[in-house]
Amino acid sequence: MSALTHTEFQFPGQTAVYHGKVRDVYTLGDRLVMVATDRISAFDVILPKGIPFKGQVLNQIAAQFLDATADICPNWKLATPDPMVTVGVMCQGFPVEMIVRGYLCGSAWRAYKSGVRQICGVTLPEGMRENEKFPTPIITPTTKAEIGEHDEDISKEEILARGLATPEEYALLEKYTLALFQRGTEIAAQRGLILVDTKYEFGKHNGQIYLMDEIHTPDSSRYFYAEGYAERLAAGEPQKQLSKEFVREWLLNNGFQVHGAADQPIPEMTPEVVQSISDRYIELYEHITGSKFQPAPADNVLARIEQHVNDYLAQ
Repeated sequence: MSALTHTEFQFPGQTAVYHGKVRDVYTLGDRLVMVATDRISAFDVILPKGIPFKGQVLNQIAAQFLDATADICPNWKLATPDPMVTVGVMCQGFPVEMIVRGYLCGSAWRAYKSGVRQICGVTLPEGMRENEKFPTPIITPTTKAEIGEHDEDISKEEILARGLATPEEYALLEKYTLALFQRGTEIAAQRGLILVDTKYEFGKHNGQIYLMDEIHTPDSSRYFYAEGYAERLAAGEPQKQLSKEFVREWLLNNGFQVHGAADQPIPEMTPEVVQSISDRYIELYEHITGSKFQPAPADNVLARIEQHVNDYLAQ
């Protein structure tokens, strides 16, 4: 299987293109054409090989959840003319990501285990166990880092002090974040899943706050299987996860250093490793959406995308 790792389109009316870690974003006036490539990143590093169907998986999950939450807050999506493409309105993004956590795990658990009891200005209860549910979800924002840099934790107070959002804007960001997480939690429960934590990005369009980017995908979220959660928690066993964590674990288990040199070698991505990651993404799609994955035609993907986008723009 081939993977789409680079695009260089010239769409009608195009004024700019931005190649992100995993997405290529084309600017057309006040609209954006976002191509979800098959590139994959972990620990802010783009891995050397793409993952077949990963872009389609993430784009279609995000599109479904954007539609399912459009009554909570406006979002940027206008259309998905291709399985790997979303067209939307251009927003001026806030330079922070709104991370919301329902459970103590991941980086929050690592900090907690080392004795930290306050994250992003939020005080954590004493005596918690790994993967335990918080009394209520907590918001732990981060700065939005450039490529090659790490996101940094930031508190509400710092966000306001640095003028990254006004008090009124931040209040609305918090309100939207908690309401979106609640909706995501309810949808996950219908699929036998627990939405553990996730991130949201917001921006402004015509003076109004919009939800941007992807939401509730395995790249931006962590899910547990609900079945057996309580038993594993009681026994102190790892939870069965649906997230990109398995990619991070593969890197770490093969000698990758989280805070190592920027040019450190990436473990070899054999065809078997690539295929296994692709299979996991498809498994994630089917669990999260409750639908069978329908792979898009994989021959001449660039021409397919270009045709679909041009047809949409011509309407």
